[in-house]
Amino acid sequence: MKLQRRVAIWLGSLLLLVAVTAGYMAARQPQGKSSKYVCSETNPASMCSAATTCGSASSPCVVNVKRSGGSSASATPDIPNAKGNAPFCVKVGTTVTFQSSSKSTGFVLDFGPSSPFGTSNMLSPGTIIGGADRPISVVANKPGCYKYSVGACVSGTIYGMCGSSEAELIVTAAN
Repeated sequence: MKLQRRVAIWLGSLLLLVAVTAGYMAARQPQGKSSKYVCSETNPASMCSAATTCGSASSPCVVNVKRSGGSSASATPDIPNAKGNAPFCVKVGTTVTFQSSSKSTGFVLDFGPSSPFGTSNMLSPGTIIGGADRPISVVANKPGCYKYSVGACVSGTIYGMCGSSEAELIVTAAN
């Protein structure tokens, strides 16, 4: 009798442990998409639509770069209902103007060694440096999906004056 009780308690404990572990593992799995980044998807351009595309070959795409709450920064394209750092699309040939509407704010956008833009307005390949009084315009000329870092600093502040985040840009071929 004592042996049966011990086996039952041991099996019950084992089943409880398995159930808790399975629940924990299920909670850790990403819900919906398998990746946090659009650029990790097999066809990132499939998310491009009129609602996610900024500018055109005849009108520029304006992206507002600012320091956000906490220690982050955001890049928000001039698209209705756009959210900061949400992936957005432009077509090849579109002029993209990065600027800051926040007073006394400077920014750095770093696309790394591979940039979708020409290097005429960049200090180094892949890096765009501008600010509230210095908007930077570049032309998208390489189709693809690009992850980039966004940094923004407010001059004159002492504590937490800079913020940074990551964002994505999809450049699609012109139709």
